[in-house]
Amino acid sequence: MTLAEFFGCTCLAFGPPFTMFVFTIAHDPIRIIILVAAAFFWLVSLLLSSIVWVALIPIKTYLQFAIFYTVLFQEIFRFAIYKILRRAEYGLKKITENSTTLTENKHILAYVSGLGFGIMSGAFSLINILADAVGPGTMGLKAGKETFFLTSSAIGLCFILLNTFWSVIFFNACDNRNYINLGYVILSHLLASYLTLLNSQYNYWECITTLYILMIFTGCFALKIAGGTIHSLTNGLKFKATI
Repeated sequence: MTLAEFFGCTCLAFGPPFTMFVFTIAHDPIRIIILVAAAFFWLVSLLLSSIVWVALIPIKTYLQFAIFYTVLFQEIFRFAIYKILRRAEYGLKKITENSTTLTENKHILAYVSGLGFGIMSGAFSLINILADAVGPGTMGLKAGKETFFLTSSAIGLCFILLNTFWSVIFFNACDNRNYINLGYVILSHLLASYLTLLNSQYNYWECITTLYILMIFTGCFALKIAGGTIHSLTNGLKFKATI
């Protein structure tokens, strides 16, 4: 039973991102490099957050403050990967055969880097949880809720997709100096992160519902910014490469 729970939760959290990777990134080595680079930048932001966490001993009991500076570091490094990719566009255009879609459509760079951010974020948030899901026991026997693993996987998937959408909005906001959209990314990231505190009181339903409403809205927002339509979205769902 525990092994089935492990594979079920893993497929729930990483199944959609893996599908996105296979159909939109895996065929292009440049996109793979960008995805790995973005994942590395997220790791650096995590490293800095960990250093602050260890250094500021008196505030270790205040998780709310830790969430704030962790989100701040992530957004700083999202901006850093944005600056690097914009400076590297000319070089990317020289070395890639698919330059008309990779460099002229700037939303692709944002999408790929955002997915890299999200996958690494999801991996680090779920790796220990999924390891515990293998067994020998399961949640809900003496403590906790039996839906803990399922809830964690659903939240992990939500943050992977949110990071992808946030990057599309963030890159476009930086290009156009749209500080309102930039503020939306930062504030919605903070809101989503603070919503996870509801899980400490076993308010899983409230947390997941609110997060997925935020994810759907952010996804529609990102789709509009990228110039997508309902028609292009349905074509994409029919396994036709649209990016």
